[in-house]
Amino acid sequence: MSDTPQAVEAATLIRQALAQGKSALDEPTAKSLFATYGIPIPEGAMARSEAEAVTTAAALGGKVAMKGVAAEIHHKTEAGLVILGVSADDAEEVARTYRLLVERAAGALEGVLVERVVAGEREFMVGMKRDRAFGPVVAFGLGGVLTEALADIVLAVAPVSDPEARELPSLIRAKKLLGAFRGYPEVDRDALARIIQAIGRMALEHPEIAEIDVNPLLVENGRPVAADALVILREAVGEETER
Repeated sequence: MSDTPQAVEAATLIRQALAQGKSALDEPTAKSLFATYGIPIPEGAMARSEAEAVTTAAALGGKVAMKGVAAEIHHKTEAGLVILGVSADDAEEVARTYRLLVERAAGALEGVLVERVVAGEREFMVGMKRDRAFGPVVAFGLGGVLTEALADIVLAVAPVSDPEARELPSLIRAKKLLGAFRGYPEVDRDALARIIQAIGRMALEHPEIAEIDVNPLLVENGRPVAADALVILREAVGEETER
């Protein structure tokens, strides 16, 4: 593992999760990990009570996303644990949404992540899986519901060089979506390249990570933002997972 400050901070987050017997980082922790590597995330905070949720939402203002956090529920949308567009200045709506998430989690809820809604006009994904032959392999492609529907994904073996990171997005079939689109600005390709490299670096510096999934990676005013985050851990370091 690297001894850079970001690697040390990230290692602490991972060790804590493993010590608690978790198979994956919860979304707030995964996003904290991303932040240490310079990956943009939405403003927000974890709330463990209705009152905390109301206070956090009011501080963010506008519309917020509220996401139930439960240790072993990795796909929150399918479990009904993601509610978007909650009015931050409506305390009753925020409190009611918090109670709904508690009910849906059926006793497994650890808290609710309250975040600013990202006004993303395009959805991509970036991730990482370990291959027995090649080690960490970084993926980039279309995100959201289109990830599985169109399978428009390209791969690069970590570490990803500067030229590779800049070229990788342009290799997808839907590369026109990276340019100016329906009045929206071009995607910041430098920022996108930095995210791709950060995912590869994270995997190389932390062999405890089995898989990383950022889907969707939303583009807001040309800026890519990790709207969701999943980091799956593996118990035995050195045990490669198959693609």
